[in-house]
Amino acid sequence: MLSGKHILLGITGGIAAYKAAALCRLLVKAGAEVQVVMTPLAKQFITPLTMATLSRRPILVEFFDPENGAWNSHVRLGEWADLMLIAPATANTLAKMTHGIADNLLLTSYLSARCPVAVAPAMDLDMYAHTATQENLQTLRRRGVAVVEPDSGELASGLEGKGRLAEPERIAAFVEGLFDEKKKSLSGKRFVVTAGATIEPIDPVRYITNRSTGKMGYALAAELARRGAGVTLVSGRTQLSVPQGVERVEVETAAEMYEAAVAAFEGADGGVMCAAVADYTPAAVADRKIKKSDDDLSIPLKRTRDIAAELGRRKGGRLLVGFALETDHEGEHAAAKLERKNLDFIVLNSLRDAGAGFGVDTNRVTLIDRSGAERLPLMPKSEVAARIVDRMESLLLK
Repeated sequence: MLSGKHILLGITGGIAAYKAAALCRLLVKAGAEVQVVMTPLAKQFITPLTMATLSRRPILVEFFDPENGAWNSHVRLGEWADLMLIAPATANTLAKMTHGIADNLLLTSYLSARCPVAVAPAMDLDMYAHTATQENLQTLRRRGVAVVEPDSGELASGLEGKGRLAEPERIAAFVEGLFDEKKKSLSGKRFVVTAGATIEPIDPVRYITNRSTGKMGYALAAELARRGAGVTLVSGRTQLSVPQGVERVEVETAAEMYEAAVAAFEGADGGVMCAAVADYTPAAVADRKIKKSDDDLSIPLKRTRDIAAELGRRKGGRLLVGFALETDHEGEHAAAKLERKNLDFIVLNSLRDAGAGFGVDTNRVTLIDRSGAERLPLMPKSEVAARIVDRMESLLLK
């Protein structure tokens, strides 16, 4: 996939810079020509000699060679590259990219790049979660920069959380995906994807919700967009950023999600119903906080409208995929939903599988249609999304 591709690998000054060595080796092994550009601070974390050996090219750090005056042209680098990948990308570099600050060779190369750009952030969890960093990432995404989401785990500070540089293998796979021609295989198609949890208010303070984080639905929206599809993501509550190339419609309640999903489906070629939608909502919402008393409290609930079933009634020849999260008689319940909601296939989750379900980055699912079931192994949700979209493509081509 990467044979003959020119990759400009930027390395910034963070402890995660040591992983750039393994990443460079993977890219070269895959057939890419890799030119490394380092910030001056990056040299304190990994030596230019190491990167020169692995990339088989001299490393560029300064604007010119002080011994002979030879100029390292950032313009030429931007023209040469098929992709610029910055890994690790520190909070400092992301901020400078966002605001057009060009005080080193890496940043001037970024501003001159005519090719796609990807970044793999790496920093401490509080720096990553800070509003400034998140807004910078959102701005870069809107400008077309692809972002390799960091992992969660132990950080250099000793804290646990999100901000750890993605493993080199995952970054290399992400890069391959950017060059993968199948990302354009859905060009001209449009899909609506629902994701996240709905919130059903009880009073101005309290509400009913569930444990969904939206990760699976967002991974599906991102995969569809990578393959060239137009995607409307109808999203309930989540802390996730909008995937590149995806239009997000934010909703709160099941009723709002119903209206938004039905409206988006009108102009779509298909839909993926991945959201965790409340089946019931309070029959009446108190306009004031319900005060505590010594008596038990009963809250009457009424049924919400079934989004997947409604789209199933409207779909005609379009494609519709559903999700089922079950705790018992999984296959039986999922198969019943497949028929009842007029789905083309359904994705079954089970809370009994370790590493699957809510709040984790992996999943183990079974794809069920009228001809049988395919159980997939435990894998990252991004890979699960790719397998689901593969199945969607196979049905669209029939």
